[in-house]
Amino acid sequence: MRLAAAAALGGVIGIERELREREAGFRTHMLVSVGAALFTLVSAYAWGDFAFSQASGVTFDPTRIAAQIVTGIGFIGAGAIIRQGLSVRGLTTAATLWLVAAIGMACGAGFYWAAVIAAAISLVSLGPLRIVSRRIGDKPHRRELEVELEAKASAAPVLSALEQLGVGVSSFSIASGGDMRRMVCVIELPTVEASEDIVLALGGLAEVSGVTWTR
Repeated sequence: MRLAAAAALGGVIGIERELREREAGFRTHMLVSVGAALFTLVSAYAWGDFAFSQASGVTFDPTRIAAQIVTGIGFIGAGAIIRQGLSVRGLTTAATLWLVAAIGMACGAGFYWAAVIAAAISLVSLGPLRIVSRRIGDKPHRRELEVELEAKASAAPVLSALEQLGVGVSSFSIASGGDMRRMVCVIELPTVEASEDIVLALGGLAEVSGVTWTR
């Protein structure tokens, strides 16, 4: 029952990540939660056939295995963090993996109400609070644009076209790979409607083979 509860609560958070096409989705979150629950169960209940007593000098600490989950989950979380040019993605997904490990530990210990509350808070923070934080923290009309250039093409025509459209470029980075170059720009749109004009203008350049909004 405890493993099933861990799978359900971890899976719910994983589904939210899956719908947003993040690095770790439904199966990853569910497995992390179930694994944490199993480690907690082993830590607390797997030693019933062993004799522990202060008199014999053999003591028992039911938290010694579960405690390693807190640091061990960092290896999986680090794998979900991806650096793309000047931006970093995956921090929220890494945090949810860390959280579902705690939820799994709570389920393994039979601390169901705390696990349910933590899962509910997580879903609220990933959904409604995400919208609120963007409205408060982000600058108006800030977007991230990915432009695919030919292997030897310069970024100058792209920057010039954006300048002619009255678009401010906060930062940009260029990465080369194979027969193409990928340019990631963080820009300030004069209006929300200007995004379509930017795609049309950049798509008409001879050096550009693709234009995608990434954020």
